[in-house]
Amino acid sequence: MKDMIERLAFCIEKGKVDKDAPYPPELKDQDGASELTAQLLKSGVSANVILKEALMAGMHAIGEKFGRGRAFIPELLIAAKAMNAAMAHLQPHFESGEVKYRGTFIIGTVSGDLHDIGKNIVRMVLKGNGWNVIDLGVDVQAEEFISTLEEIPDAFIGLSALLTTTMMSMESTVQALKQKFPENKIFIGGAPVSPEFNKRIGADGYFREPQSLVRHLATIV
Repeated sequence: MKDMIERLAFCIEKGKVDKDAPYPPELKDQDGASELTAQLLKSGVSANVILKEALMAGMHAIGEKFGRGRAFIPELLIAAKAMNAAMAHLQPHFESGEVKYRGTFIIGTVSGDLHDIGKNIVRMVLKGNGWNVIDLGVDVQAEEFISTLEEIPDAFIGLSALLTTTMMSMESTVQALKQKFPENKIFIGGAPVSPEFNKRIGADGYFREPQSLVRHLATIV
């Protein structure tokens, strides 16, 4: 079983979705993430073990490469596609309570900003590391973050922005959230923001790439 778990982790890292997937060429006609996950479950391997030792391991590997500039957005996206194919088999085990999420992370691009690539990448990496992610989409008003957090009071918040013109929106959203939920952690990311901006607006952390966020969350959860 260990060999199959390692193969599944490798399929996640390389983005081998299923046997019919042509990518990557070196794994052509071989079982992919979907088949291997189904086989492991059928063999009696717990969904929790599959998640932690295969899916999370594979996403961690590609996430680390991405953070070091050794992998790029298309590779991260195809790895996430493979991870989603495997997660489809595990979803019933989450719903039954057999497998528990590490926590809930609410994410969205702030009001006035319609860009979502960075946000989507963070969402994929978080999901691959065992988080329940609630994606509010783009152009999200502060009130929507607040109402969602009212429903899930122990969640973390992630705000994304790509345009310098929406940094003020990010600041006002942080202030509105902190006024109502002073204990909840709010993290920010995006091309125009920086550690200095994070400190100025009172957010709880700025991360240049998603794997750094995952590592930080592991230290506080």
